[in-house]
Amino acid sequence: MMGFDPLFMIISVVGLALVFIPQMLVKSTYEKFTKVSSSGNLTGAEIARLLLEKAGVQNVRVEATSGVLSDHYDPMEKVVRLSDDIYSTKSVSAVSIAAHEVGHAIQDNRGYLPMRLRAGLFPMVQAGQFLGPILIMIGLGLRFAVNLGGLTDIIAMIGILLYASVVIFHLITLPVEINASQRAIKVLADGGYIVGEETQGAKQVLTAAAFTYIATALYALIELFYWIWTFFGHRDE
Repeated sequence: MMGFDPLFMIISVVGLALVFIPQMLVKSTYEKFTKVSSSGNLTGAEIARLLLEKAGVQNVRVEATSGVLSDHYDPMEKVVRLSDDIYSTKSVSAVSIAAHEVGHAIQDNRGYLPMRLRAGLFPMVQAGQFLGPILIMIGLGLRFAVNLGGLTDIIAMIGILLYASVVIFHLITLPVEINASQRAIKVLADGGYIVGEETQGAKQVLTAAAFTYIATALYALIELFYWIWTFFGHRDE
């Protein structure tokens, strides 16, 4: 019979650690290099517009957005949105993050395959993130509560498949983010916008950010394996 599961509690604690620790690393690394000026003497907004122009991407705007580390590229609106500090300051953190988001705009413009795959999965991911775990729990719960035959297995399997799309989305996100960071470091260093130790600082900022995506993907994968094990491990109970 289904009840309190210590393994699920362990996974939940691990998940909290995987979310919390990388976020703290990002914050501390970001704050460290906001105090280091970049040699290019350009703000995040200026470097973003310059890199877009150099890449021949003419249909993407650069805008300020509220929040801290809320920077992102919106492929639907074709806009790079930079948080206020990134938008208006000339630090290593600012130019690194701005160049990273421009990297996503260039990926979109060039039809970078992993980004296209991620965009295609996004509608299913929206449903899978919310409905997947709910359907899994409903299916497993009904299996132990009432005898509905194969219907309960079908409900749980639909939930598992939906949540699997979330995992695939996070896994595809990894090459998308890593490629954008590699583009950012190369173009900043080659253009002389960061030099010497500034380049190492930019790498630290973007590596710390990458850890958040790795941790998210790992947690989603662990959780998916847990639900699969729960589903198949209790079929005969």
